[in-house]
Amino acid sequence: MPDAATDVATPDLPAPRAFRDAEAAVAHLSALYREATDFLAARFEACLRDGHPGHRVRAFYPEIRLATTSFAEVDSRLAFGHVAAPGPYATTVTRPDLFAGYLRQQLELLIRNHDTAVEIGLSDTPIPVHFAVADRPGLTVPQEGAARFPLRDVFDVPDLAATNDDIVNGLAQPGPDGARPLAPFTAQRVDYSLARLTHYTATDPAHFQAHVLFTNYQFYVAEFEALARAKLADPESGYTSFVAPGDAEITAPDAALDAPAKTPQMPAYHLKRADGRGITLVNIGVGPSNAKTATDHIAVLRPHAWVMVGHCAGLRNSQSLGDFVLAHAYLREDRVLDDDLPVWVPIPALAEIQIALERAVAEETALEGYDVKRIMRTGTVASVDNRNWELREHTGPVQRLSQSRAVALDMESATVAANGFRFRVPYGTLLCVSDKPLQGELKLPGMASEFYTTQVARHLRIGVRAMELIAAMPLERIHSRKLRSFEETAFL
Repeated sequence: MPDAATDVATPDLPAPRAFRDAEAAVAHLSALYREATDFLAARFEACLRDGHPGHRVRAFYPEIRLATTSFAEVDSRLAFGHVAAPGPYATTVTRPDLFAGYLRQQLELLIRNHDTAVEIGLSDTPIPVHFAVADRPGLTVPQEGAARFPLRDVFDVPDLAATNDDIVNGLAQPGPDGARPLAPFTAQRVDYSLARLTHYTATDPAHFQAHVLFTNYQFYVAEFEALARAKLADPESGYTSFVAPGDAEITAPDAALDAPAKTPQMPAYHLKRADGRGITLVNIGVGPSNAKTATDHIAVLRPHAWVMVGHCAGLRNSQSLGDFVLAHAYLREDRVLDDDLPVWVPIPALAEIQIALERAVAEETALEGYDVKRIMRTGTVASVDNRNWELREHTGPVQRLSQSRAVALDMESATVAANGFRFRVPYGTLLCVSDKPLQGELKLPGMASEFYTTQVARHLRIGVRAMELIAAMPLERIHSRKLRSFEETAFL
């Protein structure tokens, strides 16, 4: 009689195969992943119906492996697509359907730059059953104790000890076979974030576009929908559809868009292009914790850029309500990333993003050169973790703000930028002054209504235009070497 504690049922475990064709390699990854998740889903459904099967059930993530033996130089102008030194490299892979374009691109570069094959096979990392059935309608994992048997006695479950940011934080160690990371995230870390994104934004991760705008006010959402409808009415715009929370999707500019029964914590809206290079807007709400949560999870989708377009407190008497602030430095008093990215790490402004934002402001306002300074300041943005910082004794905080040369203060921008730096996602910030607390101009209801009416639409259009300018840049220009450390993963 088999020992239920040690007997394990698995799908077929084929030997690894070598590929020099990226398209074929991705197809094989998809086949391995599909076979593994189909196996888990079928066995899980049977267990829910029939009870404990008398053995464990397990399937494994597919993986990509690369081995090089040469120090031959590659085209170092590109920040990714090559490994730093000879040796073995590997990464586990999930959802190759969702990441097919990304995987093809990265594999093509590896194969060409190192003139070698990549090996596609199965890893020794089990797929948690929660992730295997996540996108299967009508099949959900019950809470512990709800099934007729302890779930962990039969299936693998998410292992948070192995779901971490060691690779992007520069702490990862080679595996038992000496293989170093090939990609910035492991498959289980990606799966964890995909599940969290669905929960927080109420949209399928497949809808997320390569250029992400973050805002801290719901007022921007209505303007984004209006702009999206205008884009859909223009056959030359290149946009194909607009998606709102609940995965409600429209392709016609006048189509009805149903609101979800419940508003998610961080609703996301997607103005889509067929190639995925459209624009996503996420209302992350107020506070650095939300900003970190959103960027922690969106990072696994490997966006080409993210930009904060929210409201801020203006700190200079020379500013007016409605003026713009283009951040060129950040004073980090948000604290949520201190353990992952020490505050002594500089968060530099990225020229490509800065130029796109400044050009978008000039286009939208019809101002040029020196005249742009009438409505936009460039300077340090301070981000804090206390929404009511004005109520504290002023001497200390105001002195620090003055010494840092800060021109604006909010609660999210430094977090968004710092996580962009940490995750190698190009980042930027363009804020709009909504109050001036140091000068007694508070955000009172009457002032707010007039301000929102006149400024939100313009600010949103500037953000969208900047993202369109960024989307037109070559990939190697926007993903430059400025965000790469001494030893980097080959995958972007």
